[in-house]
Amino acid sequence: MATRTDLDGRPIKPITICMIGAGGFIGSHLCEKLMSETPHKVLALDVYNDKIKHLLEPDSLPWAGRIQFHRLNIKHDSRLEGLIKMADLTINLAAICTPADYNTRPLDTIYSNFIDALPVVKYCSENNKRLIHFSTCEVYGKTIGSFLPKDSPLRQDPAYYVLKEDTSPCIFGSIEKQRWSYACAKQLIERLVYAEGAENGLEFTIVRPFNWIGPRMDFIPGIDGPSEGVPRVLACFSNNLLRREPLKLVDGGQSQRTFVYIKDAIEAVLLMIENPDRANGHIFNVGNPNNEVTVRQLAEMMTEVYAKVSGEPSLESPTVDVSSKEFYGEGYDDSDKRIPDMTIINKQLGWNPKTSLWDLLESTLTYQHRTYAEAIKKSIAKPTAS
Repeated sequence: MATRTDLDGRPIKPITICMIGAGGFIGSHLCEKLMSETPHKVLALDVYNDKIKHLLEPDSLPWAGRIQFHRLNIKHDSRLEGLIKMADLTINLAAICTPADYNTRPLDTIYSNFIDALPVVKYCSENNKRLIHFSTCEVYGKTIGSFLPKDSPLRQDPAYYVLKEDTSPCIFGSIEKQRWSYACAKQLIERLVYAEGAENGLEFTIVRPFNWIGPRMDFIPGIDGPSEGVPRVLACFSNNLLRREPLKLVDGGQSQRTFVYIKDAIEAVLLMIENPDRANGHIFNVGNPNNEVTVRQLAEMMTEVYAKVSGEPSLESPTVDVSSKEFYGEGYDDSDKRIPDMTIINKQLGWNPKTSLWDLLESTLTYQHRTYAEAIKKSIAKPTAS
């Protein structure tokens, strides 16, 4: 492998990375990138390894020996500190991040996103290890603009809705809106990481993902996830398309979101890993402000892309409206708009996302059609006992 250099032209030294949550959607793509393009070693920690199995076996893989899987749950495993000590850098991806759980399993949500993350921060700080902590764009909560009158021209002013890491406030709903339990737990752990940096010199980077999309994301209920679960919007829509059901639009699908392709986002993470001097002490939005759509527009676009990918005609009525109470249960609330400001990541790491919304949907839906269509047909066609 030719000598690789960082953004300042210095040779990049191979490091050992302790990756918590390596078996998930983001972890699997990050492990792939690290194995195929860098000399770094990965200690991959997770409860499951299905999404990274192809990197672990056979032993003849070119990176054999550079990735080790450790099956553990960070909640209660005495090996955690030892593994963090063995590494130069810890990346924490572990979280419950499915909105349907935020108000139906608020305790699990708070525990998994705050309490369970505490030892990771503590061990990194005590052992002088660098930490890249994955947070969420949800920490911003609602935009200032959402509190303005509906007809206010200021609603169109980016100052009232573009989300900036260093200046935007974090605005949540009332306590009974338990949907904010996730955002609040994530915000508190961010504040703790930041405080460890300020008081104890912890070297940290915080990542705020804005809807990272691509193959292996989330789950398709009843196929590779719980049949009663509700994944995030894109996987929900994929599930409906694969089953030839109308796409459910919560409260008319008026919320606005931006989506970024997983491979673009992973490029940003690699820049953070390999440029510690530029990344330490920073919080980074990682998203694509150019790929902004309402959830209704997303549904229409996915319907069109899926028809192209699958060769199956779209349904006569491709969408159906449902209320958030009906879909998510009592206590649901939402953020109106999530547009990341990209100034800081641009300045520090020179990163810009490249992939258009159409292209990332095509890549994701092609993968999902190839992976799941047969399994779903079988599950729908199960003969009933006569």
